[in-house]
Amino acid sequence: MEFNFKENYILENEFVRLEPLQHSDFDVLLSYSENEPDIWEFNSGGANGKENLEKYISNAILQRENEKEYPFIIFDKATKKYVGSTRFYAIFSENKTIEIGYTWYGKEFQGTGINKNCKYLLLKFAFEQLNMERVAFAANTKNNRSINAMKSIGCVVEGVLRNCSTDADGNRIDVTRLSILKNEWSDNVKIKLEQRIGNFARR
Repeated sequence: MEFNFKENYILENEFVRLEPLQHSDFDVLLSYSENEPDIWEFNSGGANGKENLEKYISNAILQRENEKEYPFIIFDKATKKYVGSTRFYAIFSENKTIEIGYTWYGKEFQGTGINKNCKYLLLKFAFEQLNMERVAFAANTKNNRSINAMKSIGCVVEGVLRNCSTDADGNRIDVTRLSILKNEWSDNVKIKLEQRIGNFARR
């Protein structure tokens, strides 16, 4: 299946639902921007503060219109709250590669199993619907929480790109690159993620 930027993809299971990000989502995300600005401390272009959230949403939607990125808003079915955002980007259908990133969650929802559910849905869609061969990820090398979370779902560290981006304060940063290959997904990553999601459900 070819990726269609005009399609309103909805990815969901019994725990979470990923919906295309819209301008109207501003109100349900505003509390994170105003009350938890340090969510974006490791990366530039974050949604900390009202003005930055407006820019963040507008830019994300513009990237979708330009067929470069596809942003989602994340809904937690247990609490019935919108809890964060993520997106597909660097979508190269000919090479069958795609990246997942720009992911963030409200602090209350970090470490709850929501991230694993979201990554499972995104990876399943990428490998089994889009027929991708490689899904990549990236994080500020200082963001150990994010890197460990990616490792925990089965990502393999490929290396570090030195001085290749900036953090929220404009400082130059190194970026750790990670990925999952299609055969890794089929052989063990999918099964292990399903088991972890099952453990989360039994808590």
